Amino acid sequence: MRTSLQLDQHVGGEAPAETLEVAHATAQVIVHRGRAADDPEVTRRLVELVDELGLDALSQLWSQRPPRSLPGALWRLHALRQWVIAQPEEVARWYRAGSAWAEVSHAVAGVVDPPGPQEVRVLADHVLRGVYAGDLAVALERAAAFCRVVAAGRGVEPEADDLPAGEGARRGMALLGTAEDLDAAARLWRRDRLE
Repeated sequence: MRTSLQLDQHVGGEAPAETLEVAHATAQVIVHRGRAADDPEVTRRLVELVDELGLDALSQLWSQRPPRSLPGALWRLHALRQWVIAQPEEVARWYRAGSAWAEVSHAVAGVVDPPGPQEVRVLADHVLRGVYAGDLAVALERAAAFCRVVAAGRGVEPEADDLPAGEGARRGMALLGTAEDLDAAARLWRRDRLE
């Protein structure tokens, strides 16, 4: 424990309260600006925000926020989109494998059949577009459903040779956790409590 004098003299990173405030303020501004604009160009730029700023910039802003907060949910949506862009063939393969096991989630996600790399990329963009030019709760639910289908696919597809035993299953379980958080965020948004 440090004394108050030591804390006052400490030079370092941002104060936790300031970091928290910036994370929530930026998320609020981006979502509300995008939703108020009703401009396809603004929506496109917000969807491609990570392409312009880089994932690290958003990570510093939002990744440490709780998953059931507005910045936490936005972080997960943008990170999900970047993952799909980086690994479209693998994600499409897992999605195809999981669609037979998670039929309801497949219908909610809305990926075109047969789901290929281009189709999963289009879905990732459509989900983010829904944040700014549609119903944010529906966008979150579609992303959650997508995560469930891919998680099911990871469970039935053989693991890659370079992954340690059980790593695919662990990552699939993490996707299920993300799905639960996105669904919870959707419920909070509908009650006007997603901050």
